[in-house]
Amino acid sequence: MVLISIRKTDGPAPSVPEPRPAAARPPLLRAGLAVAVLAVAVIASLLVGANPLSPATVLDTLRGHGSDESRFVVWEQRVPRTIAGLVVGAALGVAGALIQAFTRNPLADPGILGVNAGAAFAVACGMTFLGITSPFGYVWLSCAGALVLTALVYAIGSAGPDGGGPIRLTVTGVAVGAVFSGLTTGVVLTHPDSFDRMRGWSAGSLLERGYDVLLPVLPLLVVGVLIAVLAAPGLNSLALGNDVALAQGVDVRRIRLAVLVAVTLLAGGATAVAGPKQVLGQIITQVVRWVVGTNQRSIIVGSLLVAPALVLVADVLGRIAVLPSEMPAGVVTAFVGAPVLIALVRRPRTSGL
Repeated sequence: MVLISIRKTDGPAPSVPEPRPAAARPPLLRAGLAVAVLAVAVIASLLVGANPLSPATVLDTLRGHGSDESRFVVWEQRVPRTIAGLVVGAALGVAGALIQAFTRNPLADPGILGVNAGAAFAVACGMTFLGITSPFGYVWLSCAGALVLTALVYAIGSAGPDGGGPIRLTVTGVAVGAVFSGLTTGVVLTHPDSFDRMRGWSAGSLLERGYDVLLPVLPLLVVGVLIAVLAAPGLNSLALGNDVALAQGVDVRRIRLAVLVAVTLLAGGATAVAGPKQVLGQIITQVVRWVVGTNQRSIIVGSLLVAPALVLVADVLGRIAVLPSEMPAGVVTAFVGAPVLIALVRRPRTSGL
């Protein structure tokens, strides 16, 4: 005999809870916060510098007024420098997100594919043997060197049964990059003039990076970002393994090639403009992944917004750290970013891929 107990409840039956709008708000809130941080960094980059100008003077100059001195400082120095920081930061942030997703290594950076080594070797040869000294002159050399060396890494690393898996390409990139880094060191050490010029470029300064340097590289960076956004769904599938990605209809070889092209365009173009910045992609991608999760499209968009803010903040700190001189943004980024990266990887639950 089964006894069924029916308990009478007081009041109306509870209604089915509706979906909370707050569940949809956090992504928008995070994006808004990232945009706000970026806006503050842009304002700071326009207001702060070795040449002291009041905020009212800067605002008046941006409106088209002001003295000749203020117009020179704002329009000829700070505005191009700010735009360069935005472009370089966005490119390196997205490149870092791509290479970490591609290798499934949360500590990877574009340098492991030989991008930085190829760019540095081409710039060193141009300065030493061709007499090129202006940023506009060696920006093309840097891009060409990055493209050629990445193509060489892909050709060597893909000559195997797995068609260029992440581990094989990573090892190949590290080996080839080490060879060309040694060649670059040999070239600059035997030519003191090139050593002095390379020292300024490799430090990662945004000084004198005007529109003549930015505009030629900008189309390459735009194409790289578009490829990254299109490849993001495939990277989400690759994170589950090649077999799962193939079962989901993902062309693994095409996604790998797209990532390599995008990383080369982004990291090569950014390195051409402002020199190598080793830890930027590692730091930003780790922070963004910790906040937004493992969806690659969200990571790419987050890196696109947060990385430029870090570059601009580093550049502003470099302007005032050693007055009346300046410290390159690449040095400040490494000095500030290394402890942050160590703290992130030492967390009990480090973000995985």
